[in-house]
Amino acid sequence: MNAITTPFGFSTTAAEAADGIDLTGRRAIVTGASSGLGAETARALASTGAHVTLAVRDEAAGERVAKEITAATGNHEVRVAHFDLTDLASVTAFTDAWQGPLHILVNNAGVMACPEQYTEQGWEWQFATNHLGHFALATGLHLALAADGNARVVVVSSTGHQQSPIVWDDINFDFRPYDPWLAYGQSKTANALFAVEATLRWADDNITANALMPGAIYTNLQRHTGGRGSGHVPAELIKTVEQGAATSVLLATSPLLEGIGGRYFVDCNETEIVDHRSGTLHGVARYAVDPVGARRLWDLSHDLLAQAR
Repeated sequence: MNAITTPFGFSTTAAEAADGIDLTGRRAIVTGASSGLGAETARALASTGAHVTLAVRDEAAGERVAKEITAATGNHEVRVAHFDLTDLASVTAFTDAWQGPLHILVNNAGVMACPEQYTEQGWEWQFATNHLGHFALATGLHLALAADGNARVVVVSSTGHQQSPIVWDDINFDFRPYDPWLAYGQSKTANALFAVEATLRWADDNITANALMPGAIYTNLQRHTGGRGSGHVPAELIKTVEQGAATSVLLATSPLLEGIGGRYFVDCNETEIVDHRSGTLHGVARYAVDPVGARRLWDLSHDLLAQAR
């Protein structure tokens, strides 16, 4: 299986990745689109003519972004819908309200290294937010994605996944001391595994899913880390928000990704599989693209949601 390469790279912006793409009449959802990477991803998708829904917790902030996007792109098909990843009732209300086909789903929203916290179901907050909420969203929209006949799911993961595989016997830190970075890493591993299994499970519907590392970008995501990730990234490796959204936009729109799924991308290109920490922002851990682990996670996630409803 050959790695996917593109003409784009580290410095590519979302606007450049979307340049020349026509998605007029196609429909897209971007979670967490009221700021940062989500807002920039939504802006680039709107520039292609797509109908874009900003799925956000803060509707007022979402409306401000929607107005800015319309003013910048001339696209009046930009709407805002309330959506809270940690509230299953909110996710269900969102998916139940969706009508018609869906071409692009960008699972962008997330939290990083937050203090120890649990949902009402007892799920660790980062695993619940970054993975389970998006799992409920994607599976709830499965029929809409299948109706398109050529839909794509884009999953924002992180090199932080190299901090931890899925700890199957203690996902919720019931026995081990809570560590915000291990919890974050586990949730980002789950993001990558979701893309693997969704592509396999939904192959007959022509739905593909890919995961990505957007790069090191200072956004609201770092509010619990003093504006930084788990380590100090050299200044020359810091991206702008416009550059950080490029890989998401590429995976969502590019003809080069037609029929491609279950892969992991960094800087707009598929990255290598590694068996130890890469020490860079590149590389995907073998456990994060393992089809056996991906199937196990899917079944576990399905069971957790079924028990909670």
